[in-house]
Amino acid sequence: MGPYQNGGREWQPVGQPERVKTHEFMDTALGKAIPYGVDEVRGTQGFVSVGTDHDTAAFGVHAVRTWWTGDGALAYPKTRRLLICADAGGSNGYRVRLWKVELARLAAEAGLAITVCHFPPGTSKWNKVEHRLFAAISTNWRGKPLTNHAVIVSLIGATTSRTGLTVRAELDQRHYPKGVKISDEEMAALYLEPHSFHGDWNYTLRPGPPARRTPSMV
Repeated sequence: MGPYQNGGREWQPVGQPERVKTHEFMDTALGKAIPYGVDEVRGTQGFVSVGTDHDTAAFGVHAVRTWWTGDGALAYPKTRRLLICADAGGSNGYRVRLWKVELARLAAEAGLAITVCHFPPGTSKWNKVEHRLFAAISTNWRGKPLTNHAVIVSLIGATTSRTGLTVRAELDQRHYPKGVKISDEEMAALYLEPHSFHGDWNYTLRPGPPARRTPSMV
């Protein structure tokens, strides 16, 4: 983030180009911007949380929480299940324990059964969020230097597409510490159900223990 070149072209008055720096360095005064997007595949609404601290699993789940409380719960008031398609690595990777712990907290808060299906390693290009949401954002802010958080949030929020996409963007200035360790005991306490096919990539987190099955009455 700062007065740096951004790929693409933008119209400017003749002889009045917007001047930018030739090399990009982290500006400690300006900080950084971390976009985490939620693409609603059944609709045309997208949401992006722009973080300022660290790209952690807690940050990612809070972005999902913000989308759910602000958009999802209103659009789908009767739903009791949520499906998340996520990449295999990064802050929401299938091996990240904190990702599952934070999702379990969200499941308990919202009363939702949250199913996660991770794309196999090396196939994140299939994730629709890249094509439907972030591709449109990149097109919208082409040629515009991302000088501060307000500019970034504004450009993301102004993103539209020919298919009717609209995007809501919010700035998240919370602190998300790195290196949070999750113990085996904490993992064992989760109501986590691995699926029969690749349970490491596909699993469901429930808000409470599964209901006990009772014998049917004849």
